Amino acid sequence: MRTTFMANENNIERKWLVVDAEGQRLGRLASEVAAILRGKHKPTYTPHADTGDHVIIINADKIELSGKKITDKKYYRHTSYAGGLKERTAYEMRTKYPEQMLELAVKGMLPNGPLGRKMAKKLHVFRGSEHNHQAQKPEVYELRG
Repeated sequence: MRTTFMANENNIERKWLVVDAEGQRLGRLASEVAAILRGKHKPTYTPHADTGDHVIIINADKIELSGKKITDKKYYRHTSYAGGLKERTAYEMRTKYPEQMLELAVKGMLPNGPLGRKMAKKLHVFRGSEHNHQAQKPEVYELRG
């Protein structure tokens, strides 16, 4: 009798993948990276387990936005003090904080809760084309589309 395969921490193989963000659209890149972090690209995907791979995103400062999002899109954060709502445009985020811009986009597409936070820790974003994870022997991942 066959049983359904259930992944757990003992039988998960994790790879390290490098994704080049140069010339990619923010949302399309983020949705594909979120699927890799969740493990949906593997036949062993299990919804309640973290079966995903580590993802290294390089050239985060060369990400593209469609339409007028570069001037109209706003990022908000709060300092936890009265009147402490801070606002940044997408242009400001892309020039000064491109790593944070990509992390926010990907984290928004992961599940909320402890499992999603665990998946988000496997995301490594770098501004330029250099990264410090050569020891993990990452493979280049070609995005669809």
